[in-house]
Order: sequence, then C-alpha cells, then structure tokens
Amino acid sequence: MITMYTDGASRGNPGPGGYGTILIYKSYRKELSEGFRETTNNRMELLAVIRGLQALKGSGHQVRVYSDSKYVVDAVKKGWLWNWQQKGFKGKKNEDLWKLFIPLFKRNKVDFQWVKGHDGNPLNERCDELAVNAALGSELMVDQGFESSN
Repeated sequence: MITMYTDGASRGNPGPGGYGTILIYKSYRKELSEGFRETTNNRMELLAVIRGLQALKGSGHQVRVYSDSKYVVDAVKKGWLWNWQQKGFKGKKNEDLWKLFIPLFKRNKVDFQWVKGHDGNPLNERCDELAVNAALGSELMVDQGFESSN
C-alpha cells in the first residue's frame, strides 16, 4: 500500500498558490511541491493528488490518499466526478485537471480518506507547509501551465 498525503494552498482565490504531496511506501518517502502565480485552492488540492499519482511508476498500485479537501474527496467518493464526466463537465470548474486525474485514478486502486486540516496531523501539516512555501515562492516562478482558467 502506498500512502499519499496532499494539500493545496492559495493566497487569494484566485491568487498565488501551490501544492504539497508526500508519498510513502515502506521506508521510502518522497515530497513534491510546485507553485503557480495565479490559481485557486481547489485547483491546487486536485493537482496535489494528480502529481502524486503521476509520480508512481507502473499501474495497479493500492494507494490511500489523505486529503483535507472535501472538494476532491467528495467528488470521487460520492460519485460526483463520474456524473460530471457523463455530462461533459458542463458548467464545472477544473475540467482540464479532472480529465488528467481520471486515467491516473483508473490505472490504480485509489482510496480517499478525508482528514481535518490544521488539526495536528504531522503529515497533513507538512503538506500544508510545502504548499504554502510553494505559493509564497510562486511569484518568482515562470508559468508552467495549469493556471486558473475556471
């Protein structure tokens, strides 16, 4: 089982933002983060999961994702995402990111667990620190796509 903790941050909504992701497998631990000049919190929450799944080699992994984002967790666990997809994402935000997420989700066995943010969970707090630091440094970064378009 691969454990993944994720968090997104945005200073303003939209505004400078970033994500933080921690992947853990046995004794292996990898931290990922990236900042963007103009984005939203929900985009960063979702991108944190996408980047974590993209970092996995191969397919068929069992992955437990811990996120404090009701937007991401509920979209998957409550089936909203599949309804949005059937309706062509009409009127939904972040279509581009959801379309990146779906094949990554389907090629692995992904389970989502919601965790309360800023509640003392050390790995969630570390993801928040990564996301905030990436957001703070994003003014210096070159645009690399995934900017807020919705």
